[in-house]
Parts: sequence; C-alpha cells; structure tokens
Amino acid sequence: MLHLRLIVPDDRTDEVLRLLETTVGVTHLVVLSGAARDPRGDVVMCDVAREAADGLLAGLRAMELDRTGSIALENIDLSLSRRADRAADDAPGEGADAVLWESLSDATHEESTLSATYLAFLTVATMIAACGVVLDNAVLIVGAMAVGPEFGPLAGICTALVQRAPRLAWRSLQALLVGFAVAMAVTVGFSLFMDAVGLFHVEALEAARPNTNFIYRPDWFSFVVAVLAGTAGVLSLTSAKSGALVGVAISVTTVPAAANAAVALGYQEYGQAWHSMEQLLLNLAGIVLAGTLTLTAQKLLWARQGTGLRAP
Repeated sequence: MLHLRLIVPDDRTDEVLRLLETTVGVTHLVVLSGAARDPRGDVVMCDVAREAADGLLAGLRAMELDRTGSIALENIDLSLSRRADRAADDAPGEGADAVLWESLSDATHEESTLSATYLAFLTVATMIAACGVVLDNAVLIVGAMAVGPEFGPLAGICTALVQRAPRLAWRSLQALLVGFAVAMAVTVGFSLFMDAVGLFHVEALEAARPNTNFIYRPDWFSFVVAVLAGTAGVLSLTSAKSGALVGVAISVTTVPAAANAAVALGYQEYGQAWHSMEQLLLNLAGIVLAGTLTLTAQKLLWARQGTGLRAP
C-alpha cells in the first residue's frame, strides 16, 4: 500500500473527493478542512493500492493539483487493516506488476542529472577499474562495477523513449556522454601518474590477463548479458526492488571497458582501446534496448488491467 497526502484548494476539495471515492483501491480517506497553511487549503489523506496509484495520480494531475496544491506519495511499510487488504484485492492487477510512471520519471530525473556527485562516483569507479585492469584483479573490477552510477542515465533514456519525454532523454544522454568522457579523461591522467611513480606498467596491459581480458574482447555473450541486465534493472526500478540493481551493476562491462580504454589510450595501445570502446557501446546499447522493450511491455500489459474506477 501507498500513502497519499494532498493539499487541495478548498474550492476543489469536493472534486478531489469524488475522484478518490470512485477509484478502486483507495481506503482510509481523511479530510482535514483548512489545515494547510502553505499553500492554504484542505489536507486530504488516504491509502491507495500500488496498482491503482498511477491512474489516480494521472487524474489528480489532470486537475492541476500539482500546481495549485501538493501531491505527496510514500510507501507504507506495514498496514494492518482489513480495509487495506480489501482495497488491494479490489484493485485491478497485481501490485508487484504496477508501474508508477510519475515515480519512475522522478527517480530517473534525479539519477540522470549531470551533478558533481555523479561525476565523482563515475570517475572514482573508472579509476578503481583501471587498477583492476593493470593488476588483472577481478575483485577490483567487480567493485568498480558496483560503484558506477551509470544505470541511472540509462534508465532515464529508456523511460524517456517510452514516455516520449525529450528533455529527460537529452538530460540522460548528456549525463552518460559527458560522464564517461570526463571519467576516461581523468583516468588517462591517473594512469600516466601511476606509471610515472612506477605502479602501472605497459607490460601488465599487454599481458594475457586471464581474469580481465574479456573487457576488450566483446562478443555476442556481452550483448546477451547486457540485455538480461537491462531487463532486470528496469524491473527492479518499477517494482521498487532496488536491491537487484547491485546485481545488475556487476553484470555489465561498462565502467571496466571505459577504464581499459583509458589506460590503453595512455599507453597508446589504440587497438585495445578501440575494442574496449566496442565493449562499452555494445553494453550500453543492450541495456537501453532491453530496458525500453521491458517498459513498453509493462505499459501495454498494465493498459489492459482496466481504468481503476468503481462502478457507479
């Protein structure tokens, strides 16, 4: 269940209440007349089944309540109520399958912003992966994968394509391209510094590297894994099972490929750098393709569940 808190202009309260009372899956309705001070209005609260929330939010936004008042939605960790159980049973579909598009758009907007924190995480992850490349250390490679924040912009691109949101698409693409460009440039300088102090050696890059040579050897398995990871990543976002994102992060060779390319460029090993970039682009394409198809399938599936309105 989700908890919905609204601030409603007093002249729109009846209209909002009609929508809430006719929406299947809504329960525990509370109205506090004149309780809101900024903005002024009535406070309306209720609990809503997850599978009914997206249609309800769309209706509230159609009333422009996000402009004239306020809409806040949060998860309920525990709800001991027969009414809540009945509301969840009455709502069409299953809560685990429901996609809250407003929540997804908001989350991907935040995660796909080109911020200093995003750049720092991506750069540090790429430098960790560079150490793993030179040392042929799979543990460092996995650690770098887990630290990298690149799935946020990738999910943003998928969401933007399905929702036809060009601004989100541009913001996500900018974060992805600028982020990797900055991270790789810094990692090139980092590699040259490590070489100057005797910690990196070109011989290590040219060695067989049985634990990490897959990074610059893209094949169909790279694409297949990226597709599977993209599907799992989007499902974890839409179902609020964020723990699965860690598994997604360590399944794809994005940050390690960028790191290997950066180290190879520092040593002027252009062939290995090119193949690493191929690995990077192959993984990015697989994730975006799978994520977009997954969101499209979810949107079509959920469209068949009904309107979520109670029969008159």
